[in-house]
Amino acid sequence: MNSLASSTRQLAPGLTFVALLAGVSTWGSWAPPLVALRISPLIVGILLGVAIGNLTGTRLPQSWSAGITFSAKKVLRLAIILYGFRITFSQVAAIGLEGVLLDVLMVASTLLLGAFLGTRVFGLDKETALLTSAGAAICGAAAVIATEPVVRAKTHQTALAVATVVLFGTLSMFLYPIAYRAGLVPLSEEVFGVYIGASVHEVAHVVGAGEAVSPLTADTAVIVKMTRVMLLAPALLVLSWILSRQGGDKAEDKSALVIPWFAVGFIAVAGLNSLSLLSETVVASLITLDTFLLTMAMSALGLTTVLSQFKGIGWGPIRLAFCLALWLVFGGFALTRLLIA
Repeated sequence: MNSLASSTRQLAPGLTFVALLAGVSTWGSWAPPLVALRISPLIVGILLGVAIGNLTGTRLPQSWSAGITFSAKKVLRLAIILYGFRITFSQVAAIGLEGVLLDVLMVASTLLLGAFLGTRVFGLDKETALLTSAGAAICGAAAVIATEPVVRAKTHQTALAVATVVLFGTLSMFLYPIAYRAGLVPLSEEVFGVYIGASVHEVAHVVGAGEAVSPLTADTAVIVKMTRVMLLAPALLVLSWILSRQGGDKAEDKSALVIPWFAVGFIAVAGLNSLSLLSETVVASLITLDTFLLTMAMSALGLTTVLSQFKGIGWGPIRLAFCLALWLVFGGFALTRLLIA
């Protein structure tokens, strides 16, 4: 009991500060320009955290560090588990076998292409390449921060990957509808929704791109996108297994499989949500809570991201993200035409 009380006292100052930052970020994300750009509280949180962390430097109280670290690690994992309340298995079934196959191919090919280009062509470290690829392949910033503990990345690597998601996801949200209205994408509104859901980075960006075309496009895009989100857990499990096989120089290191249990929890929560045991009001409240917890994690991540850590990184991550964005656009279109249209 004394140990619990001691831990609570140790974490409370930092957790309180991070929660305040998350609250300010949530409030700030309601600003009309940010709403128009579909900039989520998560992105506002990491930007605000980076600004404060770099402006204050070492002047933040040392007593806050435990709570900040707890937010960036433990709160994050709880938020990923609760992310499952956004999905039901019936949504997956609604898009059919072809839609699921399309999502699987897009996720797998983007991860493989990103890992190859990042490490072999652009000379990036494995962690940055995998984080950037996960953000592009699955569900943007949420996928990046979920992948961080699996690849054991540093905070500045995570922040860099999130930045690429924001850049190219936002561009996609504007360019996809423009291209469709210009007649450059010969797909029906429904199939174009499938294409958007299978190839645009963030959930918010998918909603924005779909709504710019039609309600049918938006509804279809969200279902396909959430099925893609469902692939986060198996992708992390497979990635963890692959990394454990590579291991280090010692044989025992190669056999140590790190299971991301929060990914298993994510699937379990999605399964619970599929049973419709909770009312829509309760689920909506849990999703709101989850968004706030994710914003806390991103704010804490920003606080621990010092810009000097980015020195010497160069343009490699941006080049990788650009190549992955091109693959999502053209590879996603080709696979959509092949499997759906």
